[in-house]
Amino acid sequence: MAATRTAQAVWEGDLPHGHGSVKGTSGGLPAVQVSWSARTEQPGGRTSPEELLAAAHASCFSMALSAGLGRAQHPPTKLETTAAATFDKVGDGWKVTKVEISVVGHVPGISAEEFAAAAQAAGAGCPISGALKGNVAVSVQAKLG
Repeated sequence: MAATRTAQAVWEGDLPHGHGSVKGTSGGLPAVQVSWSARTEQPGGRTSPEELLAAAHASCFSMALSAGLGRAQHPPTKLETTAAATFDKVGDGWKVTKVEISVVGHVPGISAEEFAAAAQAAGAGCPISGALKGNVAVSVQAKLG
């Protein structure tokens, strides 16, 4: 069963001085402000596509890791995941160059090695990682809490 999710963006003005907003249509992502300076300088209370990508990747990875740990009979009590998406100038343009994921897991009865292996598998197998594969470097650091 396929699921389609939709977001809407509105932009006003030129790139360096303009601003906009983005929102999800499900009601789960309220309208948030975006700007070029939030992408390349200080956020100033606004978000960026890269921050939204990082949020999507952190949540997707957490779900994939939880599923993998559950299949291995080690369901987590808590996963604390941070994803950092880097937006950088490459040649004449801009590109998301990497996403670094770090996770601290609270997982009863699992070894550090087993947890690290499960985290690597989730990092390679979550759908957002799949969408980025071959275009953006994804790394995963995992430790037990």
